This record gives sequence, C-alpha cells and structure tokens, in this order.
Amino acid sequence: MGKVDVVCAGILVTDIFSSILPELPKPGQLILVDDIYLSTGGCASNTAVSLSKLGIKSGAVGKIGKDLFGDFIVNYLKEKGVDTSGISRSSDKATSKTIVLLTFNEDRRFIHNFGANADFGLEDIDFDYISQTKALYIGGYLDLPRLNQASVTKLLKFAREKGVITFLDVVVAHPHPELINECKDAFPYVNYFLPNRDEAKILTGEDDPRAQAETFLKYNPEMTVVITMGKEGSLVRTKEKIIQAKSYSVKIVDPSGGGDAFDAGFIFGVLENWELEEALKFASALGASAVTAIGCTPGVFTKDEALKFIRENKLEMEVIRASL
Repeated sequence: MGKVDVVCAGILVTDIFSSILPELPKPGQLILVDDIYLSTGGCASNTAVSLSKLGIKSGAVGKIGKDLFGDFIVNYLKEKGVDTSGISRSSDKATSKTIVLLTFNEDRRFIHNFGANADFGLEDIDFDYISQTKALYIGGYLDLPRLNQASVTKLLKFAREKGVITFLDVVVAHPHPELINECKDAFPYVNYFLPNRDEAKILTGEDDPRAQAETFLKYNPEMTVVITMGKEGSLVRTKEKIIQAKSYSVKIVDPSGGGDAFDAGFIFGVLENWELEEALKFASALGASAVTAIGCTPGVFTKDEALKFIRENKLEMEVIRASL
C-alpha cells in the first residue's frame, strides 16, 4: 500500500445516471435520453476523487464485489489518481449500485442495492495504512452494519494516537430516537464532525443547527462541528465561535455529491492550515461546483478553479464569538 495524505473509508457504489428526463416513463413507455452515464458514488469514493482533483494524494477504503461493477470502481478511481490498495472484495456480495433518475423540476429518485457495503468491517481496514496518513475521513457511519460503534471508535482512537486528523460523516438511513448513543463513544476521538442538518436533527432532536452543534459538543468540546444546510448554507461551531455562511448561487443540474465535495474542500482547508472561515469558504465553493454537472464528481473544481470562483463570487458569512 502506498502512502497517501487522506484515507477515505466508507461506502463505495457504482452510480448509473441518465440524462435529465422530461418526465418519468409511464408503464410500458420507452423514453429516449441523450446519454446514460456510469460513474462511482458513495461518500468514500466521492470524497477521495474530489480530494484528488485538488491535488491531494487520497486513498479509498471500502468493499466491493468480485464483478464487473467492482472492476469499474477500481479502474475509475485509479484513473482519477486515487489509491485503491485499501479496497477489498466480498466473496458473496455484489458491488453496490444505484440507479439515479433525474427529471426536470423534481428531486432525484433512487433505486439502490447495498451489496458489498454490508460486509465492510474493521477487519477490512489496514491499520498500518491509516497510521501513515495525515487525515482519516470516515463516511457513511451509521449505515454500515459491520462498522459499528465499537469498531469505528477503535479505528478513530488508533488514528488519533498516531497523530492523524479525524473527520466523521454519517448517513442516517434508519432513524430512531436513541441513534446519537451510537456516536457518543466515537465523538471523543473525532476532530471534525460533518453531518447535514437533516442528519443532525435526527441525532439531536433539535431543529436549529446551532442547538444541534451544541448538543454534539457536549460529547467532545474540543471537536469542530460542521453542519451543511443545502441551499441555506453551512454552519461551523467550536467551543469558542460560530461561523454561519450562506451558499454560493449556481445553477443546479444534479445535487448528487454536493455534500461529499464540501467535505473534501473542508478537509483540504484543514490540511492547508487555513482559518476555519477560509476552509468553510473553500468547502462551500467545492460543494457548489459539484451540483453543476450530472454525477457526483465531474463538476468538482480543481484547486485553481475553486480559488478563481471564490475571488469572483462573494459569500456572505457571519462570525460570532460564543462559549459553551
């Protein structure tokens, strides 16, 4: 395994997109589209590819099947400069796949099979690989049945002991009132927690992102909480301040991958030792770029493109000094 700057562990998917449909076909109807696209998806893949586009050496860690779709993921990631030596293969489950249907003026529709992601567990992760990286991003926690709290806590604790910066993101597919209890042991080893507002609401029961962030900080006051809110922007909360930013105005073609690109931009800012305000601005630009093209990563900016976009577009931001 080669040394990388960021290891992205979590969900790996093959995505199948069509061009934007005028409407969904009726039973028995055939609709012609300009193209049908095959791409990679899942938070680990999306974040790793986005980081690679920024010039960061990234590696993906996850599980795929022994099939053509798995081969496609590996080959695609390699083409994008992502190290795939940390990807393992399931002996009995197929590669996860999602069919994404895009229609004018409507939200996306998904048809998904979880596949080999259900097999991904701690035994699939090379701890020596983790120890050599600068940052560890875990995406899709709470939706990976074999990567439970004990496993993710052990992994995060190991990473912190090795001086690795840790980032945790979640996917809440099966909400229940006590779900935050599945995070409480892991939070002490998390440097940056990156949920979206809907996920944060499920975990905390709070509607207000500021209240959500303060709830998370009770489990680890040294953690930085970053909550994305779609078109309404994003919020960063530490024990000392609140940063709230609007979103950049762009034409949305396909919102897939926007959150993962945002995460990649924020990780980049942290690795560059930028102030949180600058990291948030860069993350916002990268997230905005992702939604301007079909697929999770084709529209994502390079570093130079992002910096140019930031120079040419103002982002409203408010910084408030605060304590817990």
